[in-house]
Amino acid sequence: MPHNINDRGTRTGGIRTQADIDEFERTPWQEKLPAQNTYELLCRACDSHPDKTALRFVMTGEADAPDFVVDYATLKARVTQAANAFHRAGITTGTAVALLLPNLPQTHYALLGAQAAGIASPINPMLEVDYVAAIVNETGAQALVACAPVSDSALWDKAVAVADRCPSVRTLFVVSAAPYLPAAQRARVDAAFDTASRPCRADVKMVGFDQALAAEPSDTLVSKRRILATDLCSHFHTGGTTGLPKVATHTHLNEVFVASMLKALIPSPNTILCGLPLFHVNGAMITGLAAFHGGWEVVMLTPAGYRGQGVMPNFWKLVERFRATSFSGVPTIYAALADLPREGADIASLRFAFCGAAPLPAEVARRFEAAAGIPLYEGYGLTEGACVSALNPPQGERRLGTVGLRLPHQAIGAWKVDGSGHATEPCAPGETGVIGINGPNVFPGYLREQDNGGIWLKPGWLNTGDLGHLDADGYLHLTGRAKELIIRGGHNIDPAMIEDALLQHPAVAMAAAVGQPDAHSGELPVAYVTLKPGFTPAADELLAAARNLVPERAAVPVRIDILQEMPLTSVGKVARAELRMRAAGQVFREILAQAGTAASVRVGPDIRRGTVAFVQCPAPDVARAQDLLGRFPFPLDFNGPV
Repeated sequence: MPHNINDRGTRTGGIRTQADIDEFERTPWQEKLPAQNTYELLCRACDSHPDKTALRFVMTGEADAPDFVVDYATLKARVTQAANAFHRAGITTGTAVALLLPNLPQTHYALLGAQAAGIASPINPMLEVDYVAAIVNETGAQALVACAPVSDSALWDKAVAVADRCPSVRTLFVVSAAPYLPAAQRARVDAAFDTASRPCRADVKMVGFDQALAAEPSDTLVSKRRILATDLCSHFHTGGTTGLPKVATHTHLNEVFVASMLKALIPSPNTILCGLPLFHVNGAMITGLAAFHGGWEVVMLTPAGYRGQGVMPNFWKLVERFRATSFSGVPTIYAALADLPREGADIASLRFAFCGAAPLPAEVARRFEAAAGIPLYEGYGLTEGACVSALNPPQGERRLGTVGLRLPHQAIGAWKVDGSGHATEPCAPGETGVIGINGPNVFPGYLREQDNGGIWLKPGWLNTGDLGHLDADGYLHLTGRAKELIIRGGHNIDPAMIEDALLQHPAVAMAAAVGQPDAHSGELPVAYVTLKPGFTPAADELLAAARNLVPERAAVPVRIDILQEMPLTSVGKVARAELRMRAAGQVFREILAQAGTAASVRVGPDIRRGTVAFVQCPAPDVARAQDLLGRFPFPLDFNGPV
């Protein structure tokens, strides 16, 4: 660990090494789980410290923003009332509640309450309405929980459209953020909702969420449901940027297991900042169920999380204000914080920063740790593994460049595979293979059966789609993601090699490399960068530098584009799919221009066809355009908008 990093975590007891994990596993995992389901797990935590703060919420990241506090007794009561309200609306075991919500205290109530009544199905509210409706139709959700308009009505109008388009939806629960607003603004928000759109379907009942909860008992589940560990508790969608999203299913066991293992790994007490969205498994688990099971205090940083008003500019001041001890983020968050001055903020309370969801460039980690003075612990997980599969142990040795040790009682391995993607034999330590996981956290499968083809390396072993190796001490080293590899003439290029090299340039703040289509080589590497304030190098200058920085000649980008902003997903990961579509569109426009064909081209997503090249050109040139672009693996559409 670098000498300038102030390790504020405890080093006594706990899990520190692979040997500690092996010793911990001498007791069967079944004896370590205090509950069979997420509702029981929550209730046990709430009953053990009812007066302790569970949630703290601010509407903005400004220094004087009022905070709203929820203790553990109230959390249990609201979750129970939510479960009862959903039950009254017809939600039972095996039926889903769709959540189209920002980060609010009510989001936790709805998420965990839906699991106690049936199945919670959180959905990214920033998805286009076609995608949201497709997910709701696939899950058969009978209730939809959405937020009334605050500053504009776009998200509410989307919820209304979904309710009209999805015949399974019978009840629309309306969450209001008005209680968190100043009185004058609250009145305007309430008045605006009075004139907002309503579902056209007469059979959709609209119910105020807070009012529905207030009418329900808070001390017992009226359903008297016996919730089994094998019952489904949640649906989390994956993707949705280029085609129909896959919907991953979780059992109560999946989530209870992960929460229990995280409690063994991460020291308490802990005040954790919540900036990731609760529709994402990281937000829902790390700053939701696992945090509550551990008795932590969760500070919700605005409805939009890290993207909220004032959050990033005031981040270090927020740490000081709430005496935060940890937070979880993605690499782009740490890249931004590395360049954010502390301005005298006292962040001595911070002990850990956790990074996941995307590979962490070594240069970003170095810059963040130098700026913040705390260790950055990288972990690894996926929706299909209920969020966490490996973590650098906060009470043990943090190894930069690795994603840590495997979760206790969950196996992880690198495998050699045959041509059909099935495991043939395990790799030796240090030998790269396909990463697989096996354990109580591994999901039972996707909701749509056709999505389950090829996901198992062998019975019980999930193919993560990642490549990597385990070292002799059990630390997992990721070397790439199979679907993100740039394949140049049969040669696999890891985009991280390019990105890490470009981040060494003093002017580069963020970097992302993708493959652009090429008729001869299949793909060629291109890179997109954003610049640090005060730097203005030309793209040609960066390209010249890349020839010296990138260690492999075939990996040197053929083009570098400088962007004002890096496109990001709703979770804050680099939107690589968007960059790949941008790169393909540029290539196709160049090909048509060189052939003298006047055309407009847009490469974009289609919910059924995946990534499509939309081309607009004069009718006499259509055949020529089809001939030139038909050699690439993209459906062509000459009728859609460009």
